[in-house]
Amino acid sequence: MAFIELSDVSFSYSESKKNIISSVSLSIEKGSFTAIIGHNGSGKSTLAKLICGILTPGSGKITVDGLDTADEKNFIALRRKCGMVFQNPDNQIVETIVEEDVAFAPENLGIAPDEINRIVDDCLATVGMSEYRLYSTTKLSGGQKQKIAIAGVLAMSPECIVFDEATAMLDPKGRAAIMDTLEKLNREKNITVITITHYMNEVSAASRVIVLSDGKAVMDGTPREIFAQPDRLAQYSLAVPQLTELFNALRSNGAPLPPVALHTMEAADDIERVHTGVSDSLPSADNTPDAEEYAIELRGVSVMYGKNTPFAQTALDDISLRLPKGKIIGVIGHTGSGKSTFAKLLNGLLRPDCGKVLIDKTDIWENPKEIGKIRSKVGLVFQYPEYQLFEETVYKDIAFGPNNMGLKGAELDERIHKAAAFCGLDDEVLKASPFDISGGQKRRAAIAGVVAMWPSILVLDEPAAGLDPAGRDRILGGLISYHRQNDSTMLIISHSMEDIAGCADYILVFCEGKVHAFGTVREIFRDTKMLFESGLDVPQITKLFVELEKRKIVARSDIYTIPKAVQILTPVLEPGKVLPCSTT
Repeated sequence: MAFIELSDVSFSYSESKKNIISSVSLSIEKGSFTAIIGHNGSGKSTLAKLICGILTPGSGKITVDGLDTADEKNFIALRRKCGMVFQNPDNQIVETIVEEDVAFAPENLGIAPDEINRIVDDCLATVGMSEYRLYSTTKLSGGQKQKIAIAGVLAMSPECIVFDEATAMLDPKGRAAIMDTLEKLNREKNITVITITHYMNEVSAASRVIVLSDGKAVMDGTPREIFAQPDRLAQYSLAVPQLTELFNALRSNGAPLPPVALHTMEAADDIERVHTGVSDSLPSADNTPDAEEYAIELRGVSVMYGKNTPFAQTALDDISLRLPKGKIIGVIGHTGSGKSTFAKLLNGLLRPDCGKVLIDKTDIWENPKEIGKIRSKVGLVFQYPEYQLFEETVYKDIAFGPNNMGLKGAELDERIHKAAAFCGLDDEVLKASPFDISGGQKRRAAIAGVVAMWPSILVLDEPAAGLDPAGRDRILGGLISYHRQNDSTMLIISHSMEDIAGCADYILVFCEGKVHAFGTVREIFRDTKMLFESGLDVPQITKLFVELEKRKIVARSDIYTIPKAVQILTPVLEPGKVLPCSTT
């Protein structure tokens, strides 16, 4: 019998609403590794909660290791069988000290104190948070909180773990570490792993992929089988990994490559079999920033949290920088490097302990009474959008800022709809409560509420996190359109190197509370050693070109987008030319 069994399961959050999950039947074997993907609002999170017994089906039946999830007497046993890591760690952290939060579940299970200490040590080490054992959970960054939430579930030693976008807020190194942990738990301890993700690269680690759309299971197969159908995935607002997307583009130009590439070495091997020589086609250089035209300047800025307490922590240490005006700047750095603190400084939500923050060459704290004017000039979208939503409808939420700026009537309505269009929100969503829409829609609504004020500087903390591929492309495309139409300066904080590569002009790298590097996208991604040492990564395309350069198939490795990769590789992948695999 399957470990998890769903039989004709349907669910809605109220009788008056349509089913979120509709007639889903599927079996998940014990010890398997399953990825569930789908567009925002497809029902993924609801399905995860149903599997874990947090929700019970409106109709149909779910069993976990033979236990009926709708039977109240199975409540405690189900918690031991199946643990869940939520999308937002604040929904899961219950204690104020890190070690106490990780120990919470084992203590409630009656485990001996000495054993609890060992469990806490092991779980914190697994997620790379041992040094934060005595820290306050309220002082952690979003990514650090997510690691603690994962450790708290691991502490229960469940037979099945369901991860609902659990890596969305982690830096690349942390994300890779968590995925390695999942694979290890699955492989060595036979733990059943179910991961919900919008990172198609993570899907490749699974042995099975289930695609949800509008509450129904519409595709089911191995990653290779699923990603071999890019057109069908696109119908469900999904995409394929970047390497597979590259191969599809090269195949359309006649290159005899397979339809799917899941890993860097696999892709490099396939290309090596058909290459005809070293490519000397090089893309043009990036522009150099104009040193005289800058929108943001920091002079000797430092910020410390928990000052004069045992939990004192330096978030930013003597930061001095200038950022060019009218450009898109990607801000990257490991979890806890100071990115979100930096963002809060720019519109006066946080005052530095020392140093100056200048917007358009004006010290924003020179006259604290005028800080409101700065906040109308510098729009900030937080890491967690639900913190910004509070009105009865999405329409009213978007209207709040421009309404307070004095916009009324037709002008206000036009501004709301224009901001909604930038963010891909239709009239149906505008009429809905912001608390009844999906996580991805909440993020778009929060962004629209800031965009509607037409700020000249827009700062976005993880704007695409939690969005499906189509939603991500829509929101990033909308932001780029806004930037071009308004000649705005835009700062995008992200852990997705692919997103940064696709939209940024320059990249600002933070590491341990300091500015580690600043330069054009090519300059930063060329220095792979620096990025890896900073706990970061490079786009899949760049990894591939690093390997191809080693094999002397290309002349340089600082390539980071698919169009540039196609430009370079197409001339050296002659149709019908097949060379033997390299033995070196």
